[in-house]
Amino acid sequence: MSISKILLYYQFAPLSDPRAIMLWQRDLCESLGLKGRILVSEHGINGTVGGDLDACKKYIKKTKQYPAFHSMQFKWSEGSADDFPKLSVKVRDEIVAFGAPGELKVDAEGVIGGGTHLKPEEVNRLVEERGDDVIFFDGRNAMEAEIGKFKNAVVPDVKTTHDFIDELESGKYDWMKDKPVISYCTGGIRCEILSALMKNRGFEEVYQIDGGIVRYGEKFGNKGLWEGSLYVFDKRMHMEFGDGIEDEDYVQLGHCVHCGKPTNTFQNCINEDTCRRQVLICDDCWEDTETQHCGREDCKEVAEELAAAK
Repeated sequence: MSISKILLYYQFAPLSDPRAIMLWQRDLCESLGLKGRILVSEHGINGTVGGDLDACKKYIKKTKQYPAFHSMQFKWSEGSADDFPKLSVKVRDEIVAFGAPGELKVDAEGVIGGGTHLKPEEVNRLVEERGDDVIFFDGRNAMEAEIGKFKNAVVPDVKTTHDFIDELESGKYDWMKDKPVISYCTGGIRCEILSALMKNRGFEEVYQIDGGIVRYGEKFGNKGLWEGSLYVFDKRMHMEFGDGIEDEDYVQLGHCVHCGKPTNTFQNCINEDTCRRQVLICDDCWEDTETQHCGREDCKEVAEELAAAK
């Protein structure tokens, strides 16, 4: 039986011909039977692909042969090509859509003016040394934090990365500007950009976690400063560290929007026309059409109508 894996990776580097990189990456993945999502821009590459273990190893070897990607770090995760509907390789203005392509500056070393990188053990050391002065700042969509986040983290009210600039400029977080702030996200890429945007807006002492939550969780499991599960953008929807939810140190954060029962399962609201918002709904509530909605009154009415029509 063959072994399959998922690769997560990114590299910030100036690319003079993103389209050529896109075509090469698409052909490479197709030849190896990999599926997933890759974005390429003039600032670099951002990808998540899955497939046979040997194919993943060949992909890494071939990709790192390109000079701009020779130092790229790859994170391994459980999964396979089946966790993705297809292979998608595209050229975009940004490899993470903050809506600030002109503000982002990169060179051969990566993002210019970003936060100081901390290894997982350095994160814990900073908290030990500076105590409650240290602020964890979530660089993901607020929904992702519903099932997992760092202890006492500040979770901005954002639905997409496009919302971050307005959020930072709103004044809500000015109290943090002279404090040590550790920005964090799934694999580290969003914080490469977010930390630079924060420093550009007067946040004085900004850090980011090398490899993001993934690397931190691999190092400390459920015994560190991370609590709960990690939202992931494939068919799995979430993953756990250590021994998972059976781990005695695991902290359950997610709860059903209807009954409050513990759950890490996100479902799409049944109101396909105007909503499709992802919300936490337990298996019991999901079995009933009347509770296959996000909780908004108009969506509740749609669910009730569909249930009555059955």
